[in-house]
Amino acid sequence: MGLLARAPAAALNALWADLGDEPGFEWLRTPEVGGVMVRGRMGGTGAPFNLGEMTVTRCALRLSGGGAVGHAYVQGRDKAKARQAALIDALMQTPRADQLRTAVLVPLADQMAAADAGRAARAAATKVDFFTMVRGED
Repeated sequence: MGLLARAPAAALNALWADLGDEPGFEWLRTPEVGGVMVRGRMGGTGAPFNLGEMTVTRCALRLSGGGAVGHAYVQGRDKAKARQAALIDALMQTPRADQLRTAVLVPLADQMAAADAGRAARAAATKVDFFTMVRGED
């Protein structure tokens, strides 16, 4: 679910369109846009504090026939992305799980890893190594 929540909407949309027909489903919770408080810790281990609010879209659905339930929480206001993530969550509980893994999840993970590697390479190009020369005096 973390992969689907972080994935760019355009990439998820393209991979989802390649799957073909969308399964039938009924809404348990239609896509809703709301806010959540994001908390942080000073230095990663200090006392928690409220960093600010973030917009999220959530939904829940049940597949027709199989009854598998899918949930999604995605950053932003993209209701279509939330619906697709919830459908993938539900379909991963069915015999189509292997098909979805190879057609959607693995390519998404590969695309995101390539983007992260590119970002890391650009950051590494700006790295400056500082060193101290030992002076003869104590």
